[in-house]
Amino acid sequence: MEIQTIIHNHKKPIKVSIISFSIFIVLYLGISMYFSNHFYYGSIINGVNASGKTVAEVDKELLMKSQTYTLELKERNGASEQIKATDIGLKYNSNGKIQVLKDSQNSFAWILALFNPKATEMNGIVTYEDKLLKKSFDKLSCFDGKKITEPQNASFKYADEGYVIVKEVMGNKVNSKLLHANIVNAILKGETTVDLEEKNYYINPEFISTSAKVKNTKILLDKYVASKITYTITGGKEVLDGSIIHNWLGVDEKLEITFDKNEMYEYVDKLDENYNTVGKEREFVTSVGETVKVSGGDYGWLVDRTGEIKDLIVAIKGGQIITKEPRYTQTATSHNVNDIGNTYVEINITKQHLWFYKNGSLVADGDVVTGNVSINDGTPTGVYKLKYKEKNAILKGEGYRVSVSEFMPFNGGIGIHPATWRTKFGGSIYLTNGSHGCINSPPSLSKKIYDNIDANTPIICY
Repeated sequence: MEIQTIIHNHKKPIKVSIISFSIFIVLYLGISMYFSNHFYYGSIINGVNASGKTVAEVDKELLMKSQTYTLELKERNGASEQIKATDIGLKYNSNGKIQVLKDSQNSFAWILALFNPKATEMNGIVTYEDKLLKKSFDKLSCFDGKKITEPQNASFKYADEGYVIVKEVMGNKVNSKLLHANIVNAILKGETTVDLEEKNYYINPEFISTSAKVKNTKILLDKYVASKITYTITGGKEVLDGSIIHNWLGVDEKLEITFDKNEMYEYVDKLDENYNTVGKEREFVTSVGETVKVSGGDYGWLVDRTGEIKDLIVAIKGGQIITKEPRYTQTATSHNVNDIGNTYVEINITKQHLWFYKNGSLVADGDVVTGNVSINDGTPTGVYKLKYKEKNAILKGEGYRVSVSEFMPFNGGIGIHPATWRTKFGGSIYLTNGSHGCINSPPSLSKKIYDNIDANTPIICY
């Protein structure tokens, strides 16, 4: 009796298990039959919840959605606008694709879908008219030129203590090509929102105030305007510092620092007034004790403007604090008011007389014959520099060719040379029988000058 009770108790759990399993199988098969014509739970098709719905029900909902479809564009600064189904001629026609999607769901695998819900994006179940979409797209407010603010990189403003960074302008300019492609994609998939900011469809500035490049450019700008160049001039000085330098500096779209060469040229041009003496009027004390004013000629100081601008750029980039003179293409004896010095040739055209001084001492002097005034060949006045000196030169011109033992040109083809064909010098000969512009001198005078003169010696004609 005890054994029978034990056997009976053992059979009872087995029977319960069989019954439970049978119930589960019946339920599972029943649910599987349900999902043979209903979508899995968790199924979403183009934004429509298809859970437990038939193909006909989903078709109906997708049709209704297409008829009332609105795509909202979320734009920068809280702005938004819409594209509606009626604007683009939107039509729904699944062409059996919903049924195909349902058929792809194995009804016996419904339990797996519970743990893996799936959203399906189906293309081709709606159509739109390209022309209408283009028209609606082009009319969007975000493309209205009057409402567009162009993006601007962070920039720089000069202040008394250096540069400050001016915050960038983000603007609201849209990348139309990217936006159009996304709108088309959204319409075909039934999406109802496009967030332009989230999708990064705006054309943003390349450099913002927190960019490393911006910070590095500011450091360089501050270094440049910290430069100080002091020019020494007769009787004073000219100081070039950040208050002037910042006007020359610019920053291009790649945040590279540029120099305004035109502005720099204007500065150097004004600076020239303190240094250049070529052609300027000079007061000159003559050998006969008179003070005359002489202008013209090519002798004197001449600033190399292009070279000086290059030197300035190097100094500024180095943040240098220096004292200097500008670079010259030509120099004179000194920076004194009389930059001629005490070695020069003096030619008095009215008196037809020449003096040659070297280191303050008179080396030679004598009467000469200058250019023929009657035929407009008069010797030009001015302060010139001796270009070179040459032995046994051939002088050629219209209607003449002559050999001279010494030639010392100072103004083009005009120079000092002996005139062996003349027996008289000085007086008024030059008025009617002068030279072609040269300084005709007695051979002894010419030789004395030649033997003691060097190139670049000032020649003063007045």
